[in-house]
Amino acid sequence: MTELSPSPKVVPPGSPARPARLPLLDVLRGVAILGTLMTNVWIFTAPGSEWGVLTGGVPEPSFASFPSAVESSLRLLANGKFLSLLTILFGVGLAIQYGSAARRGAPWPGRYRWRALFLFAEGTVHFILVFAWDVLMGYAVTALFVAWLLARSTVAQNRVMCWAAGLHLALMALLTAALAAEGAQSATPVSREAVDLYAHGGYWEQVGFRLDNAAVLRLEPVLSFFLLVFLFLLGVRLFRAGAFGSDATGRRIRARLLGWGLGLGLPLSVVSSLAGPELFLLDRYVGGPLTALGYIGLTGAVTARIRRPGPLLNGLTSAGRTALSGYVLQNVLCVLLAYGVGLGLAHRLDESWSPWWVIAMWALVCAVLLVGSTLWLRRFETGPLESVQKWALRR
Repeated sequence: MTELSPSPKVVPPGSPARPARLPLLDVLRGVAILGTLMTNVWIFTAPGSEWGVLTGGVPEPSFASFPSAVESSLRLLANGKFLSLLTILFGVGLAIQYGSAARRGAPWPGRYRWRALFLFAEGTVHFILVFAWDVLMGYAVTALFVAWLLARSTVAQNRVMCWAAGLHLALMALLTAALAAEGAQSATPVSREAVDLYAHGGYWEQVGFRLDNAAVLRLEPVLSFFLLVFLFLLGVRLFRAGAFGSDATGRRIRARLLGWGLGLGLPLSVVSSLAGPELFLLDRYVGGPLTALGYIGLTGAVTARIRRPGPLLNGLTSAGRTALSGYVLQNVLCVLLAYGVGLGLAHRLDESWSPWWVIAMWALVCAVLLVGSTLWLRRFETGPLESVQKWALRR
């Protein structure tokens, strides 16, 4: 596979039709999907839900009691970490698509542009109808740029990777300095209108609210664009280095990721999280990506010790193979469980139930994804949304 010409090189006759599947990638995707839910479940259940987290609805970490310590710990372990992991894995998927085009001798990006545009359309529908904190739209835009970049030289890719990391860190530093300059202030109460909307409002009222406030609700992928580019390219680089293989090279790389990721990222997240809301961006967008690398190493180390896969590992593998469907389904289920358009648990259960009912909801949705994806793949090759995507792109 060439990295210097605009089109992938034709693979010589006799080369393998496609490389062996890397089981760890499916497991990591499953872990990323369930971990992303661990972040989002607190958004669904917060006062004002999607809008509330933008206006002071996220509580500061507290270890004053056992329930608050459990909630704070789970938030800390999930915030930004699994989203970064999912982003890295999306970059891996892009590298695999590039390799597939190379083996077929197909031009690049070629039809991949349509794949990215279709993903953007799926993300737009998901944003409007289900969940304002959609990641698919940002991934689609980033994928279009990185796909073009993969046909450039390795030097160009490395240069863009360094620039993206530098610009992201500079932006986070400036925003953090601005937050610190404002000084510590008490959290602004979430507006009663937003709380009532998600607790008692109709479904189409919520849809209209997302559309009316789309510019604000779509701010995260804009602010984190440079981070997305960096993590996409990091995923490409890790894949090409063999980080996800079961051989000695893969184990060695993952051991380094485990040490550096958890050794640097997790302490940074802990310090920035406990220091106050002014350092929120450092926790989510700097400590998060570093910790995600540690999660790759940790997941690889744990799965390497498993000699006979059980229901949990098989479920994670199935969830990883149906990641797109699982991502959308988990958000739909949370809407039906937490919002007033469904069971309305977020406003029906008082503080005495917190955080246990939120954790139970997360566990229930995870169980549905693990069991459902396993049963689905016994009859079908891909997940339902993956099948729709494949059908649409063949036409």
